Amino acid sequence: MGNFFEFVIEHLVQFLQFTAFANLTVGHIIMICIGLAFIYLAIAKEFEPMLLIPIGFGILVGNVAFAPGYQIGVYESGSVLNYLYFGVLQGIYPPLIFLGIGAMTDFSALISNPKLILIGAAAQLGIFGAYCLALAFGFSPTEAGAIGIIGGADGPTAIFLSSKLAPDLMGAIAIAAYSYMALVPVIQPPVMKLLTTPKERLIRMKPPRTVSKTEKVIFAIAGMLLTTFVVPSGLPLLGMLFFGNLLKESGVTKRLADTAKGPMIDIVTILIGLTVGASTQATTFLTFKSIGIFALGAASFVVATFGGVMFVKIINLFLKEGNKMNPLIGNAGVSAVPDSARVSQVVGLEYDKTNHLLMHAMGPNVAGVIGSAVAAGILLSFLA
Repeated sequence: MGNFFEFVIEHLVQFLQFTAFANLTVGHIIMICIGLAFIYLAIAKEFEPMLLIPIGFGILVGNVAFAPGYQIGVYESGSVLNYLYFGVLQGIYPPLIFLGIGAMTDFSALISNPKLILIGAAAQLGIFGAYCLALAFGFSPTEAGAIGIIGGADGPTAIFLSSKLAPDLMGAIAIAAYSYMALVPVIQPPVMKLLTTPKERLIRMKPPRTVSKTEKVIFAIAGMLLTTFVVPSGLPLLGMLFFGNLLKESGVTKRLADTAKGPMIDIVTILIGLTVGASTQATTFLTFKSIGIFALGAASFVVATFGGVMFVKIINLFLKEGNKMNPLIGNAGVSAVPDSARVSQVVGLEYDKTNHLLMHAMGPNVAGVIGSAVAAGILLSFLA
């Protein structure tokens, strides 16, 4: 009988050693709290729920503490999560996201007013500003390049570039990029209001002209050729973006466009959110570098907003009265589509309930998508 109890106790102790309770650390608890915070913000505040719920739940999954060697974790070869994470590591998911974005994007505002693309380009100041800051903080050039792309407020592009330049930092970079995308309505308005005068906020812009189907089709093809001839390394993102847009605008591939912007992008968003979240295991994620990346990401986002708004103010110096642009659309030059354009609309309506800026802000907003992909291609060509 004594041997039986010893046997039971021995195996009970052995079982307990393999539970998450036995392997739990303070780091795991911190990360679980962060995951819960993401889920709370998604549900209670409706901050990018399509992103924050998969990422937040992925953080919970990634921080269930376990003993190594059982092929469970995202970093353990042969585990299911590791196979799903392959699409992140090899940069497969981001181009598929861009295909869906292209299929749901209307470039009419940009085509009708081509100078709006300059605002999208100016907002990329955040990318190169963050790159310089990261170098100053001691990050290597490749790490700084991967961190800098956070300033474009483009999660898929951040994942794509970090998979090529700094795979070890991908989890922190991806979480920072998606976090700041979700916080667009919180971060941008104070910067916009600080940089503009009451008179500038009331500027009314002329309605955009009607754009023909032919123009849209030509733009999709010419846009792909022009951008990728200048930056061939951006082909995986830019090629898929304009391909998706051609599926939409051609009018003869509606089923393909609907699939790209519907089921396909939803599936990839689930996979990329869950696996990126799961990659934030406390043992690999909670480092001083991760904290530095979050700080640099916030700074880059502010710089990007500053660059877009100030560029509109500068270009207005050369425009005649009646043709001036409202500087409140400058924030939309980042790649958070359509959230940053909505911020332009909301802030504009605070000062004039009849001044609708959304249709104008969508121009620099979609230009920001192109601009961030071009910037990623430039960084990749120099640093890879």
